[in-house]
Amino acid sequence: MGTPGQGSSGLIDRRQFLKAAGAVFLAGLAPRAAEALVRTDAVYASAFRDRNGDFGLAILSEAGEVVTTAELPGRAHGLAASPVTGQVVAFARRPGTFALALDLKGKTEPVVFSAPENRHFYGHGHFSPDGRLLYASENDFDGNRGVIGLYDALDGFRRLGEFSAHGIGTHDMSVSDDGSLLIIANGGIETHPDFGRTKLNLDHMQPSLVLADAKTGALLEKHDMPANLRQLSTRHVDLDAKGRIWFACQYEGPRTDLPPLVGHFSRGEAVRFIDLPPAVTEGLANYVGAIAVNRMDGLVGVTSPNGGMAVTIEAASGRVLSHHPVADAAGIAAAAHGFAVSSYRGDFAGKKQDVNWDQHIIRLR
Repeated sequence: MGTPGQGSSGLIDRRQFLKAAGAVFLAGLAPRAAEALVRTDAVYASAFRDRNGDFGLAILSEAGEVVTTAELPGRAHGLAASPVTGQVVAFARRPGTFALALDLKGKTEPVVFSAPENRHFYGHGHFSPDGRLLYASENDFDGNRGVIGLYDALDGFRRLGEFSAHGIGTHDMSVSDDGSLLIIANGGIETHPDFGRTKLNLDHMQPSLVLADAKTGALLEKHDMPANLRQLSTRHVDLDAKGRIWFACQYEGPRTDLPPLVGHFSRGEAVRFIDLPPAVTEGLANYVGAIAVNRMDGLVGVTSPNGGMAVTIEAASGRVLSHHPVADAAGIAAAAHGFAVSSYRGDFAGKKQDVNWDQHIIRLR
């Protein structure tokens, strides 16, 4: 499947970010923010809600200092960053229909674009390696099927069309480094905006992991969850240094079942679950909210807001290296060593801000 995907490698350091951001962006920063950016070795992005109830997108240093922000028209969920233009896109939380692209070079104003009629975003997307396309997970809610929307990232995010996601409840998705594969986590849960965020088919869910051709959308592989795990919603994905796809799940069955929540697979191979220690499985409370890979260190990290826990796994062996409590744990992304973790309470990398960080953070590349 080519070299590993964009997920958590190829991360730029501070100097590369400053070069990519450009003089216009840097000149527009307040002195304190500019100083924070100069001191940091890594740069992150996250959506948030402030104390007034307004929503925004923030660029942060590795120390949790806010460098700059942009207003959002509503609550966002996941984010995507272009490896070419440096634009950061925040996607509306299901069943929202907006996305906002922030130009870190400061050459253009933020661009707000929308899912088409009879579609809404599922909160996630990913750029093609050449930066020309933005893929977005969407719901064809009247057709009860997931789709991947295609947007022209070089032409104001004009919608070009869509591919089938080959499943329902499409959530997170990624792209292989060579741009040939779409990697799709179909959570298997039917929803419709007429019913808000209500899950309509918990007794007959259809979770799956899909590999599709990035040029045609054709189905290449589909991994359905086994019959005894049909209520295990496959939600988030990332890629490690060997090109393996790591995935994280949320269980919709009885709390006492304690199913596996983390696993991996490669093209042409069966899905394999990681055997987490009982204390970790119990601590995750049947819900992994985010997953990230640190390729330099060979680590996989997961967080659980329900369990208030962050876990670090050795990618090569699947062994849990550490787990520690993080109240209302939200996003996770690779740090210089290990991981940066955010929380709904406003914590990021040990610094408290007067905001509620949303579910995901990304390290900018």
